[in-house]
Amino acid sequence: MRYAQGGGLTDAERAARERIRLQAVVRFEGGEKNREIATALRVSERSVERRRRQWRERGQAGVHSKGSPGRPRLSERQVARLERELERGPLVHGWADQRWTLARVKTLIGRLFHVTYTVEGTWRLLKRHGRSWQQPARRAVERDDEAVELWKKEVRPRVKALRRLAEPGSPSRTRPGSR
Repeated sequence: MRYAQGGGLTDAERAARERIRLQAVVRFEGGEKNREIATALRVSERSVERRRRQWRERGQAGVHSKGSPGRPRLSERQVARLERELERGPLVHGWADQRWTLARVKTLIGRLFHVTYTVEGTWRLLKRHGRSWQQPARRAVERDDEAVELWKKEVRPRVKALRRLAEPGSPSRTRPGSR
């Protein structure tokens, strides 16, 4: 069974799968056929064939889970360094603006540690270490907040009033007696 990129089983799901494999071993030792085992354990025959081959080659140890395939590729020290580099900002690392995208973080990880992550794997790594996706505040550097507030309080109400008067069917545009 193949999993989507970055997917896989939780520890509990992996343990459940391992229990099924060990039940298959008991049935192998009892001489049952692959089809019977597959039906009884509700798995594919191909899976039973693969487990039987592993059992023949390496015994019961051959069917045990090998652990999570998604084990962390960065050590805690490397993650701490990555955090420090992220705090320094994208400008320091050669990007033109102050926005960390997943693609940029992925590239930074590759540059710093020579480790390849997918974009989704990068997102999972950041999430696992307490970071979240954030929408940058899109405000011009030149923005004058006082002028914006003044416009909202004084100019906008006048513009809205003029628009109401200019709308078709408004009282000022209808002729007297035309109603």
